[in-house]
Amino acid sequence: MSSPALAALAALPQAELKTIFESDPDRLSKLVLSHGPLRFDWSKTHLTDDLVDGFLKLAQEQDFTGRREALFAGEAVNNTEGRAAEHTAQRGVGNADSVALAKALHNRTRALIDAIEAEALGPIRHILHIGIGGSALGPDLIVDALGGDGMRYDVAIVSNVDGTALEKAMDAFDPDATLIAIASKTFTTSETMLNAASAINWMVEAGVEDPYGKVIALTAAPEKAMEWGVDETRILPFPESVGGRYSLWSSIGFPAALALGWDAFESLLEGAAAMDRHFQLTDPRENIPLIAAFVDQYYARVLGCETRALFAYDERLALLPSYLQQLEMESNGKSVKLDGSPVDGPTAPITWGGVGTDAQHAVFQLLHQGTILTPVEFIASIEPGNALDPAHHRALLVNCFAQGAALMRGKDNEDPARAYAGNRPSTTILMDDVNPEALGALIAFYEHRTFANAVLMGINPYDQFGVELGKEIAKSIEANGPTGFDPSTMALIEIALGE
Repeated sequence: MSSPALAALAALPQAELKTIFESDPDRLSKLVLSHGPLRFDWSKTHLTDDLVDGFLKLAQEQDFTGRREALFAGEAVNNTEGRAAEHTAQRGVGNADSVALAKALHNRTRALIDAIEAEALGPIRHILHIGIGGSALGPDLIVDALGGDGMRYDVAIVSNVDGTALEKAMDAFDPDATLIAIASKTFTTSETMLNAASAINWMVEAGVEDPYGKVIALTAAPEKAMEWGVDETRILPFPESVGGRYSLWSSIGFPAALALGWDAFESLLEGAAAMDRHFQLTDPRENIPLIAAFVDQYYARVLGCETRALFAYDERLALLPSYLQQLEMESNGKSVKLDGSPVDGPTAPITWGGVGTDAQHAVFQLLHQGTILTPVEFIASIEPGNALDPAHHRALLVNCFAQGAALMRGKDNEDPARAYAGNRPSTTILMDDVNPEALGALIAFYEHRTFANAVLMGINPYDQFGVELGKEIAKSIEANGPTGFDPSTMALIEIALGE
């Protein structure tokens, strides 16, 4: 480890969780922090006063304060692409000019939503949103988490180029009453544009008059959308400085804003903005995303844990693990630092997870008795998302809290197959409710946590060149045929494609 602060952290002794609790009666007051509708409990991790002090030194060594200031000032923190990362400006926090532009673009989105609600595009009952990556994962999470009975339109979000996914959505919708939203930053994403072309063909074959008149483009390249056939009045732009996996706050959130209502979307933005202000203005010692990054760094960089598990004990957050996989692994799955030198040690762990209580009967065996140490994160809501007997929600919460306690406590048994080692870490995030304000704050927390982790490792979280090579090879096969590849790839192409 080339970092002196990180080397000092690695040299600190590790005590058992039960011992840490016994030796520090003030542990809860130091490691349980609240912000608005969210409560963060890191007391069941191995974080100690000495570790916090050591990580604060690491943050200082890596110029956390300076990089945070650069982020909110709209400077080019994405150094490899020479761009700012201005997703916070979409929530009203950041460079003044960027905030003003975001406000103007939000007003444009709202005006178009008003027109759609007034049936300017005809009677609309269905929204077919076509995107991929962050252009689909963000809206999908928001609609799924907040939709429920309050949805004003049927929404299908299609990302996979597998025609089965698009066909399933089209089979459920009336083409005459469907609005197509095409979400692509460049408006050239191959999978998205192929799905979009098939959706237009579906409308044409159904006899829809002026299919392109029912298309909304969500893009940072409006000229490309116009070339494709979308009228300028139905193009909702967003800035180049807003990355795909950070874009749900921009016009990419259009299907959520339309289906849930503008008030809900605005509350989502306000909840995120409150977390932005906390992250921007709060001292490192009490800064919630930074403390969370300290925990991440301890287990991944010091103890070498290769995975991080996340379990939402709320069906409304079922898509959160998938959303965070992209946010964390695409952002911080890097091997070089800002200056291009190799990273000294591991970077982002593999993010995975599921929904409680289902996961308890599937993967928790490994978490409790497996040989791989995996830090676990639990997320739960005090308020239920249903009107059934309260016994349902009580059982859900009791199971959530019991799992964290069991991971830490363990259990001795003369039969080793029935023994639990314990001393296994977990974090619990408790929400007041899964509503727009709380969800906005939660997602913004994860964004800033990801950035804080990147700062502590000295890497750039805002590029994603690792996704390009496979795309380039696929385009080469389409354009030039199966030539010049390894024997395995050649054989697969010949067997499956007959080429």
